[in-house]
Amino acid sequence: MLAKTYAAALQGIDAITVTVEVVVDKGIGYTIVGLPDAAVKEAGERIQTALSQSGEEWPRRHTVVNLSPADVRKEGAAYDLPMAICILAANEKIPAEGLSDYVMIGELSLDGTVLPVKGVLPMAIMARKAGFKGMIVPKGNETEAAVVNDISVYGVENLSQVTGFFKGTCAIEPTVVNTREEFAKGADICDLDFSDVKGQENVKRAFEVACAGGHNILLVGPPGSGKSMMAKRLPSIMPPLTLAEALETTKIHSVAGKLNRGAMLMTTRPFRSPHHTISPVALVGGGANPMPGEISLAHNGVLFLDEFPEFNRSVLEVMRQPLEDRRISISRARYAIDYPAGFMLVASMNPCPCGYYNHPTKACTCAPGAVQRYLGRISGPLLDRIDIQVEIMPVPFDELSSQQQGEPSESIRRRVVEARHVQSARYAGMPGVFCNAQMTSRMLAEYARPDKEGLEMLRLAMERFDMSARAYDRILKVARTIADLDKSPEVRSHHIAEAISYRNLDRSSWGQTYRG
Repeated sequence: MLAKTYAAALQGIDAITVTVEVVVDKGIGYTIVGLPDAAVKEAGERIQTALSQSGEEWPRRHTVVNLSPADVRKEGAAYDLPMAICILAANEKIPAEGLSDYVMIGELSLDGTVLPVKGVLPMAIMARKAGFKGMIVPKGNETEAAVVNDISVYGVENLSQVTGFFKGTCAIEPTVVNTREEFAKGADICDLDFSDVKGQENVKRAFEVACAGGHNILLVGPPGSGKSMMAKRLPSIMPPLTLAEALETTKIHSVAGKLNRGAMLMTTRPFRSPHHTISPVALVGGGANPMPGEISLAHNGVLFLDEFPEFNRSVLEVMRQPLEDRRISISRARYAIDYPAGFMLVASMNPCPCGYYNHPTKACTCAPGAVQRYLGRISGPLLDRIDIQVEIMPVPFDELSSQQQGEPSESIRRRVVEARHVQSARYAGMPGVFCNAQMTSRMLAEYARPDKEGLEMLRLAMERFDMSARAYDRILKVARTIADLDKSPEVRSHHIAEAISYRNLDRSSWGQTYRG
């Protein structure tokens, strides 16, 4: 007898339908076809034991399992549950009618327990688009799948529940989640706040400008000056996630298996901080079994690279294309996948190998030229993609010991959101442009042309500090953001002056003065 049901396979951060077919015929043995990997091939042993422990019987005839489409590789143990149910139906132990109305996903333990799997959210989205009646998932994934409306999601704990469901002896209530209500509950919740930061007002302002315009930022300062502390608080002043952004972000983390059990939507912007020993594949994604990398896990959030020059140069260089395109394309012999990578890059570094160049009280012990060589570990094209470069100094004792709280993140975020609304209206008819950091040269001439006094100030700064041509566009982009925060339709001289102050590393004299 032939039985058929459906499962799903992941491709990038999306899912496709997989048809599971089983035929039980004369003979003995078990065969699985359809380009299965090792985990899928081993499913027969798990299913046979799980059926036995659940009071069901493995067919004592030749069993053939087909996973279609046959040219798509099937990976992981998520096919255990649909294969087990199909085998029972083909052996006439449960009714075959109705199996084709459902998508089933789940790994089987030897005792029949249905274990959680990754990537359930994109599978649920696929099931709704394909018009399936419902989806049967592990209990640990039910809330994740139920985020998708207009499809019945049934969370099950063991194989016996599923067989009883199709036999009509076990009623399972569908899981219902009010997506918008749950999203609203978790929105704007952040454990870290800028009110905890003492002093460093100029750096806080730089972060505000960076968030308002979507600019990448580099912090340069000695150890203990607060670089990491402030970077970790950056998501608290970024605009809140929209529901569409939350769904996309959750999909990526679901595929990567990074969601906690019972999780629903991610409601805060992700903050990823990989160690400097990370490999290129771990950063951009891919591998033998393709998975999103850190830059995709940071999508719609922050990628924080501490000790920036300590990263392998080949690792840093792979970020150049994603920083421009907001996507990463991974092409291998067996597959070609696109992952989203619309992140905000925040990097921090010491000013020199010893860490105390330009320190107000401690002497730098580095040899002449060491500062420039240290900075030279970061390539010009990558540095070119970082709009704001801020030098940070240690907090004086009087400010550090003060009991006065700093400005809370909520107040800063309010200004950032207002500036983003201005940019949304400005770029409404321009696909792919959402903030000032994405402006092209033509847009700069139209929207960021400074007044006469500001243009003269920019000319003098370029000549005095011997700034490169690449700094010109970056200064205008940042100045446009500062003007938006100032609610000014025009870019004025004081906006240009502040933007120039955020280009410390572009000055030809930076790092050339030896202080020992």
